[in-house]
Order: sequence, then C-alpha cells, then structure tokens
Amino acid sequence: MAHVEVPMGEMQSPPENQKFTNGFEFLQLPQLPLEQIGYPQAHNWIEHRKANVRPWSLFLNTNHIRPPPNISRLGKRIVKNIEYFQSNYLFVFIGLVIYCLITSPLLLLTVIGSLWICYKLSQRHSKQDLMILNHRLTLAQVYSLVGVCSLPIFFLVGAHAAVFWVLGVSWFLITLHAAFYNIDAVLCPGEEELNALVMQEV
Repeated sequence: MAHVEVPMGEMQSPPENQKFTNGFEFLQLPQLPLEQIGYPQAHNWIEHRKANVRPWSLFLNTNHIRPPPNISRLGKRIVKNIEYFQSNYLFVFIGLVIYCLITSPLLLLTVIGSLWICYKLSQRHSKQDLMILNHRLTLAQVYSLVGVCSLPIFFLVGAHAAVFWVLGVSWFLITLHAAFYNIDAVLCPGEEELNALVMQEV
C-alpha cells in the first residue's frame, strides 16, 4: 500500500492574550498598568500589597474572635494584627471608598472626570512637555495642578463628608477587628492551651 502524505501546514499557537476554557474562547482584555502613565513605584507597591494579602477565610474566621485578657495585651494584639493583616485592612479601606463612590453619583462622576483629564494629560506629556509660563512641568506637577483645580468641584459635590465617613468607618472596623481577633492563635498555635495548662498545674 502506497504511503500518502497529507499536507498539514504550519500550526500556529493561539495568541497569548487568548484563553480557552471548556471549548470556549475568551479574549483577555489588556490591562493598563501604572508604569505606562508614569508611576512604576505605585504599580510595584500595589502588586506588593496584592501579593501580601492574607487568606480572607482566615481574616474572617470567627473562631479566632476573643476579647483581649487585659489592656496591655490589647495594645500588643492591635499592633500584631495591623502588621499581619495590613494588606487586608487596605482592601477593606478601598472597598469602603468604592461603596462611597457608588452611593454618591456626583462624586463618582467628578472622580472619573478628574482621572480622565489626568490620563489625557499624561498621553500629551509623553509626546510633548507641558509648559506654564515658560516652566516645564513634570507629570507629578501636572497631576497636582489638576487636583488643586478640582478641589472646589469636589467640595461642592460633598467629597469632604465622604472622606470623613470613609476614614471614620475604616478606623472603627479595623480597630474593632484588630482588638478582638486573637492573632496569637494564628502565629503561635497551641500557646494559649499550654499557658492554661501551666496555670492549672500551678
């Protein structure tokens, strides 16, 4: 029987920005990192915070909720919790900010408008330096100028009240969690049972 070769052609691998899941093709949208708009340090800081987030099942585990035994242990517990869960507390703060923006449409539109202006100015700055009175502005100075010019509008839409609300609620929730979450049971498991056993023997 003669051997017949069937031309298959060159197989091309799918683009990196496409993923296949259960036979369906999903196009992954490109992300715009902060590195492209002039803030690589902020991008690296956010990535570091995301990498250090503790498991939310551990963060919300009610089995570790216990009142502090005394005032001295309370201060140490708060410090330990803030050091251990600092990234989680940061995302709690960000969640409250997002909630505040969603419930305040005028404030949300103002923030979107300011960010859009900053984005357009950053694109223009990448092509040509911005000048004011023969003074060359850096990108940070441009953002600061936009922020200063936006302050009256933010005041009119009630941004000051939103800021105080977010700070107050964040401080209350973070302090409440840090005060009543028994971090010693996570960092030093079995230590409390050992101390209780020693006290009983004494």
